[in-house]
Amino acid sequence: MTPPQRQRRSPKAPPVAQPAKEGERRNPERMFVVGGDGELRADLDLVTLITARADPPPSATPEQTALLRLCTAPLSVAELSAYLNLPFSVVTVVLTDMLADELVQAHKPLVRQSVADRSLLEAVMHGLQKL
Repeated sequence: MTPPQRQRRSPKAPPVAQPAKEGERRNPERMFVVGGDGELRADLDLVTLITARADPPPSATPEQTALLRLCTAPLSVAELSAYLNLPFSVVTVVLTDMLADELVQAHKPLVRQSVADRSLLEAVMHGLQKL
């Protein structure tokens, strides 16, 4: 007895998205996808600190409301991204809109000198010697 021959399957065409019928629910797009200008972004780094300047307005998106509630104390953009479980790029888009509306304030991290100032070290040394 010979085994049956396998027939090759022809590749199927990808399914075509059907428009939503009346009464059928579809997942809406998030507001940060619909709104926001993708070309203009604030110069935000992972360690840039963000603080809220106002309470969430009634027209704020859920992401903006969550950011404003988290930023009562300064938080870095990386922390905000982790707390909201959103990618860094999405958080920067939302923050750019919020910075333009003056809802939040961005603080650049302080860059410390690699070597301390000699006059400061000498002043501290003389102060300690006088004790």
